[in-house]
Amino acid sequence: MYTEADESAKKGPKSRLQNRILFHLSHKFNDENRLMGHHQKLQDILEDQLTLASIHYLRNHYQEAIDIYKRILLENREYIALNVYVALCYYKLDYFDVSQEVLINYLNQYPDSISALNLKSCNNYRLYNGKAAESELKSLLEEVATNHYASDLIKHNLVVFRSGEGALQVLPALVDVIPEARLNLVIYYLKQDNVQEAYNLIKDIEPSCPQEYILKGVVNAKIGQESNSPNTPEKREHLKVAQQYFQLVGGSASECDTIPGRQCMAACFFLLRQFEDVLIYLNSIKSYYYNDDTFNYDFAQAKAAIGAYKEAEEIFMLIQSDKVKSDYCYISWLARCYIMNQKPREAWEMYLKMDTSGDSFSLLQLIANDCYKMGHFYYAAKAFDLLERLDSSPEYWEGKRGACVGVFQQIIAGREPKETLREIIVLLRNTSNPQVEFLTKTFKKWGKDNRVTI
Repeated sequence: MYTEADESAKKGPKSRLQNRILFHLSHKFNDENRLMGHHQKLQDILEDQLTLASIHYLRNHYQEAIDIYKRILLENREYIALNVYVALCYYKLDYFDVSQEVLINYLNQYPDSISALNLKSCNNYRLYNGKAAESELKSLLEEVATNHYASDLIKHNLVVFRSGEGALQVLPALVDVIPEARLNLVIYYLKQDNVQEAYNLIKDIEPSCPQEYILKGVVNAKIGQESNSPNTPEKREHLKVAQQYFQLVGGSASECDTIPGRQCMAACFFLLRQFEDVLIYLNSIKSYYYNDDTFNYDFAQAKAAIGAYKEAEEIFMLIQSDKVKSDYCYISWLARCYIMNQKPREAWEMYLKMDTSGDSFSLLQLIANDCYKMGHFYYAAKAFDLLERLDSSPEYWEGKRGACVGVFQQIIAGREPKETLREIIVLLRNTSNPQVEFLTKTFKKWGKDNRVTI
């Protein structure tokens, strides 16, 4: 009821209180000119400065809010509750350890404060893990039973700390109560690969903070990269929107040096396929994500994309997630790394472990072409032979013929065992082509002259 509040405030006598109320309402109406007008009327008195600090906080200007709160605390050390506000600002800036230190000043005097303990649990979640965070909240569950908002907040946070457990039972009812509930429900749907539900929840949100920009960017990127639908103008538009959102966050003065800000710039350049730039940003934060599968997946792909296959292979091998390791993108990139790192056999074994599908056919094409390019002609010949049996396209015969001749040359040069000649002749005979007879005759003659049993 901001409009009604605005009308009522204007009817009152002109005063510092009226100015503070109208200052806040200007922020709610997103009226920048009016906001600045009321800002200029603020004085260097406690109430006005606290109001200014709160507006800085609401506008994501956390450092400016901290500066005001600290100055007030220096002059009024008895206003100990301001430590909670300072701690909250540091939390928003991702300085979780500093936030925790500041919070202790308040908790030492008020150890049962619901707000302070909730913030402490959130810091523990970001510093350690969900279990450390949850232990702080368990003691509060009975205390907040009659405080509906506090109860809802703690239920919401417990879902987050438990990695989404109970999300569908708790979060939908809180979407219009706790702002973060909608965002966390979007995250839950993304983790469940329910991209459409995530999109439906967030599509109408006009982002106003970095987290909302990032999440809208991620959802649009997921829709734009869906592999089970054709590359349409609509999908390209989603990718363009995602890239713009990531660039807005990563390029902003408040976020450019934060970890999420650098991740956003990496994502922006990833979508633009500028992988050298991707690596500049990922290298700057890799020490924070050594065991993070998602980070390592992106890092390895970027390394492989610039041809740093040895490093890429090492990073791919750090990934533990079975879901990631079963993804075709992971399989194909790792297979390429093996081939480029002189390990074609490992790539071939990856293919043999796959079930017959469109992905296995694509991997076979990758192995055939990459092995041929790298001079691993034996595995190129085997791959082209299978491709030819699955699809009688002339190009597969041409690839197999060239690979078989390549193996023959390597045998003559002593770089392949002579016994491989028998396999190559068998592969050639799988094809009905007039050229087969000439090739096998040539190979057999050399084998006879060099005492190779065929």
